[in-house]
Amino acid sequence: MDITEKRIKAMTTAGLNLIGQALSIYDSKLQLVLSNRPFQEMFDLPDELVQRGALFRDTIHFLASRGEYGHDESVEDMVNLRVKQALAFEPHYMERVRPNGQVVSIEGAPLPQGGWVAVYTDITGTRRAENLLRARSEELSEQLLGHAEELSATNRKLAATIAALEEAKRELTEIEARTRLVTEMMPAHIAHLDSDGLYDYSNRRLSAVMPGRPSDILGLHISEALGAVAFGRVESHLQKAYDGEASVFEFTEDQDARRIRVSFTPDGAGGVYVMSVDITEETQARVALQQTRRRAMAAQMTSGLAHDFSNLLTIILGMQSRLDKMDLPDEAQELVAATQQTARRGGQLLNRIADMTGNRTPQPQATDMRGLLEDLRILATPSLPRGMGLSVVNTLPDQALMLDPGMVQDALLNLVLNARDACGSTGQITISAHAIGKIWVEITVSDTGPGFSPEALERALNPFFTTKGNDGSGLGLPMVYDTVKLAGGDLNLRNTPSGASVVLRLPYRSAPPAQDGLVLLVEDNDDLRSQFRDMLVELGSTVIEANSVDEALTLLSSVEGISMVLSDIRLEGGGSGLDLLRQVGSGLPCILMTSLPNSDPLYQQALALAPVLRKPFSQAQLSALIQAKAA
Repeated sequence: MDITEKRIKAMTTAGLNLIGQALSIYDSKLQLVLSNRPFQEMFDLPDELVQRGALFRDTIHFLASRGEYGHDESVEDMVNLRVKQALAFEPHYMERVRPNGQVVSIEGAPLPQGGWVAVYTDITGTRRAENLLRARSEELSEQLLGHAEELSATNRKLAATIAALEEAKRELTEIEARTRLVTEMMPAHIAHLDSDGLYDYSNRRLSAVMPGRPSDILGLHISEALGAVAFGRVESHLQKAYDGEASVFEFTEDQDARRIRVSFTPDGAGGVYVMSVDITEETQARVALQQTRRRAMAAQMTSGLAHDFSNLLTIILGMQSRLDKMDLPDEAQELVAATQQTARRGGQLLNRIADMTGNRTPQPQATDMRGLLEDLRILATPSLPRGMGLSVVNTLPDQALMLDPGMVQDALLNLVLNARDACGSTGQITISAHAIGKIWVEITVSDTGPGFSPEALERALNPFFTTKGNDGSGLGLPMVYDTVKLAGGDLNLRNTPSGASVVLRLPYRSAPPAQDGLVLLVEDNDDLRSQFRDMLVELGSTVIEANSVDEALTLLSSVEGISMVLSDIRLEGGGSGLDLLRQVGSGLPCILMTSLPNSDPLYQQALALAPVLRKPFSQAQLSALIQAKAA
């Protein structure tokens, strides 16, 4: 609630307390929402019956027990009758004489969202004047006229009060509707818990933040709404809030591994405000950013060392090469050969370090995981011994996902080869892939080898740790871990009853659909233009063609509905794709293509204007770039 709304609430409460009439507002569950001070004073109610959330039934029972409604019926019968009448939510007006002789009028009106507002007016003086008029109608005295004037004034005040109450009711209704609309539009679950942990307000967004939970949770206990497992993770923080200490924390929800941030704030009256937000994508992005920063630091630290060691290894190899040409004893020749082999291995290790710490930015594109895993199986099978099997189990949805296929395939191939080395000459390697909700893609590489040793489970992701002796560099698993973290995912090692498994989790990102529409294809080579046209048509686009800048500009000015331009950079007949883009401007998506080398000035200029496809390119590469532009 912002400052303005708090001020309005305070002014409204103060104004209602100044009104001479008693006022009460109950919601659709007959729980007290609002009352003023005259309401408590008129009926001498205890404090607990004028607190927000007090039950209408308890108030009626209190009044009936004191004889407020007479003694002709039992207290329970009187309570049940009035609760039944209240639940009808119908407009009503009545007058009655209280046990103390006071005469009150009661006027009730239903509210649009359920519940009702009631106004209680002391009309004892009015009734006295009316009785006096009836008793002494034959002798109109100054006293009678005075009471008549008092009655008229009372009526005027009553009318003004009713008008003020109607305006207050209208303002309250507007404020409530505006507040509810704002909370419903927020991408978070906002709620309030009473002192018993029951929801007495919710914006119906719980199921959006934590799928599988109910939306209508009013009256439910928080443990029932969240479920036993999730409630167990928030219970201690909730208790702190009930003890008066606000808390903000995060936890991973079990159903589809979403990351949830929760805020518990005491309301100062025994209840707790709750706000829950799904921060899964934020967490994935944060993990990727942290890994990028670590890699940048590692690159900065190792680049100088790698340069110096590379120079030293070059000198060693040069000296050993000179020694190799000398007429040395066989024993010395063996030492020279061993030294050369070790130095070359050191050079390979430096290259692996450079690969690991260099610029490896993921390039997500629309990826067919079924095809990627099948290609991986075909690629890896020849490297396995005859007695070893490789199977793929894929239950991912049949749709393209936004992943870097090269980095994912390299990482999985690395894991398959590690599993091969662990199994020896026989065994079984299984690659399984499935989705966890629409949050994660989980890929597991498992084998029937001896499993990870306790030391390997603890240190296998550390660079240079290896169990292969001189045959291993200790950089394979760290590079896989680096790949997964750069994508915003996670990697875990575990032993299974039959061997070991490595579990990769990558963010689940559905590829946007291919962009339908009219594409202007600008290419001066007839054969290439035909090939590119076929690619675009298969992707669902309609194509018009031009072979020069002038022809393309003519089509752009005369044909409506062109949604994208695909143009070669270098065109015959004068002008280039760059000239075309400059005249088109930034309002129309454009993709350039070229066979120019990266160092060509035209290529460098093109990169500053639009995405560039290097010829030759595949339909998948073209589709991914079109989808990226559409997104």
